[in-house]
Amino acid sequence: MKYESQKATKKPWILMFVVLAAAGGAAKYFWPTGNVEAKTPVQTVTTFVAEQRDFPVTLEATGSTVATNIVDIRPQVTNVVTKVHIKEGQKVNAGDLLISLDDRADRANYEKAQASAEDAQRQLTRAEELLRQQFVAQGAVDTARANAQAAQAAARAALALLSYDNIRSPITGRAGIINVFPGALVQPGNTVSTSTTATATNTQAAMVTITQLDPINVQFTVPESALPALFAAQQAGQTPTITFQMGDGKKREGKVFVIDNQVDQAIGAVKVKAVVDNADHTLIPGQFVRLQVKAGNFKNVLVVPSQAVVTNTRGEQVFVVDAENTVSLKPVKVQTQSQGFAVISGINAGDKVVVEGKQNLRPNGKVKEAEHKGDAKPGQKTDAKSDTKPETKAEAQK
Repeated sequence: MKYESQKATKKPWILMFVVLAAAGGAAKYFWPTGNVEAKTPVQTVTTFVAEQRDFPVTLEATGSTVATNIVDIRPQVTNVVTKVHIKEGQKVNAGDLLISLDDRADRANYEKAQASAEDAQRQLTRAEELLRQQFVAQGAVDTARANAQAAQAAARAALALLSYDNIRSPITGRAGIINVFPGALVQPGNTVSTSTTATATNTQAAMVTITQLDPINVQFTVPESALPALFAAQQAGQTPTITFQMGDGKKREGKVFVIDNQVDQAIGAVKVKAVVDNADHTLIPGQFVRLQVKAGNFKNVLVVPSQAVVTNTRGEQVFVVDAENTVSLKPVKVQTQSQGFAVISGINAGDKVVVEGKQNLRPNGKVKEAEHKGDAKPGQKTDAKSDTKPETKAEAQK
């Protein structure tokens, strides 16, 4: 009885063992594991050997022309225009008379103030003479001197007010559109406007704008990554330069003279200004410019094609191929990029990095070099496709 109980207990375990053995055999039959590694595909890639060399930084940028000096000519007194001495678009020099206002009242006030100043000076001279003769006290002389000084100050103020009626150019440049005409009433203000009523035409603020055109400035932005090259060039005594062409096809060059003191965090760029010769006055403020910036040189740095850098959530990385044609993903830091190449750190000179064929690569994967067309050197563009022509049907039969 005891023997039959033990036999019944062992029976389920025996059945389970048989089932597992059958399942294992089926798995081995349908999913063989002996040749898994051999079926892993080998990726075809194009590589580049990282170089240690000097790297000139050339950037593409867009900007606009801006005036070196620009002045809005505004009246400082309320008065009527009597004469406009310039024409629109005319070149003017610093100190040239631009516009005359009616100065009759201001001139009369100046003459009155000057006469009062002269009379006060005579009173002071008489009081000093009487003091020497001891006919007046020192206090009378002090009062006369104060009156003379006050009268002279009033005369100088009247003369300054009179000078506002003759408006002169503070800079050398070209006059723009003239917004006033003889007979127009002008008055000080900050808003440029001209209003006409049934009785008068009033102009507030700018009557004309004088713009210096030679030389002219070009303002543009460069990425934050270009700052090290710009600063390095300046510290080495080099001046970063720009080149561009306008619609006339003439090549123009300029020199960078200022880099802004802060980075625009919204776009990760900094504003830069360059000065450009404009003797022919063919450039005017506000024109769009597409230019090249020669920012400077990085000395003895590691250079790879920009296409080799992979950017993902983990940062910037490159695929490095070892001697056994196995790839590994290594993190790098990109210092700057220019003309299709990048200055990086994180790998060594001589390391072979993958440039083309990264799409399906995985770390520890096997790769093979694409067939190069001709004798292409590392770093040159290569054709990954085969250079042989397909056989014709007749050739295949041979």
